[in-house]
Amino acid sequence: MIDNLQFALEGAWKVLLAGLVLGAGLPAVFAVGIRSLAFGRGGSAEVDEQAAPHPIGKVLAGLCFLVVAYGVVAGILIVVVSGMGKEISFDHVWPQISEKS
Repeated sequence: MIDNLQFALEGAWKVLLAGLVLGAGLPAVFAVGIRSLAFGRGGSAEVDEQAAPHPIGKVLAGLCFLVVAYGVVAGILIVVVSGMGKEISFDHVWPQISEKS
């Protein structure tokens, strides 16, 4: 009985972690990207519409948007590949599609 409870809690933990990462994590990363676009010298880009954003803010925003885009494309890829009767593996950074075994 304790083994069953342990397996159930382990599965629930994985579902909770995936929900936090994909459900709240990607919108949070997107929000950080939007916020970093407003990062200026001394906060001037937040107050003055004509102030240029800081270059570091632009780079950080670009990285955040790349992470979000990768998550969205990976999610769509999982749905499409599973609908075609294949499986997808994320053993490396790039997804690998193969026939179901």
